[in-house]
Amino acid sequence: MKLLTWQVTAGVILVLVSAIFYLVQINVFGRVEDTFFYMLQDLAFVPVQVLLVTLFLNELFKKREKAELQKKMNMVIGAFFGEVGTELVKLLMVFEDGSRGVASRLVFTKDWTGDEFTAAIKDVRAHDFAIDTRRGDLAALKGFLTEKRAFMLGLLENPNLLEHESFTELLWAVFHLTEELSRRDGVSGLPATDYEHLGGDVRRAYSLLLSEWLAYNSHLKADYPYIYSLVMRTNPFDPDARVEVG
Repeated sequence: MKLLTWQVTAGVILVLVSAIFYLVQINVFGRVEDTFFYMLQDLAFVPVQVLLVTLFLNELFKKREKAELQKKMNMVIGAFFGEVGTELVKLLMVFEDGSRGVASRLVFTKDWTGDEFTAAIKDVRAHDFAIDTRRGDLAALKGFLTEKRAFMLGLLENPNLLEHESFTELLWAVFHLTEELSRRDGVSGLPATDYEHLGGDVRRAYSLLLSEWLAYNSHLKADYPYIYSLVMRTNPFDPDARVEVG
């Protein structure tokens, strides 16, 4: 409301200033017809100015702002995968029974294109993950996520992520899994129904994690090939991956 009041006040002041200049021009030069002629000529160009500003300049500024925002979001996402995401992929992948069904779609190479990453993301989202939480180390997963809780909470407070719904959804899924595990005194000897419930939470987090992981690696491939090279050489889904360059 205050902003609107300020805008109205500024508008009235500017109109009055303009009127004063026109009155001064008429009084000094006494050429009323010329003054109104040029006034109408200026007004006739206003629609063209509006067209240029709203359709072209504003669109250009929006694209630039969007690119800047995307860059900031990619920095945040990169921090997540550096601190949490990559290790979390390794911890969660062992819970999937028959993971080779989707693992083969996650072995990307230096020749992958953006379309191939997009196709892999679609495959991951359509994949029916068979999760068994008794296959892996729930205690290690619990300890890791509990340790990283403060870091993930800090990411959720980042206003830039409001524009990235899928990554925000991933953070909430991982944070919920963290809460589920941390509220249990122990994660061994649980009832079968509880293992099944935790399996649903792992499935949700794992599917979203892999989708964002692929999208992030596509970004690295396009903009930061040297980082992409390291990710490719340490891909946990590639049995032949070696960090050494040889």
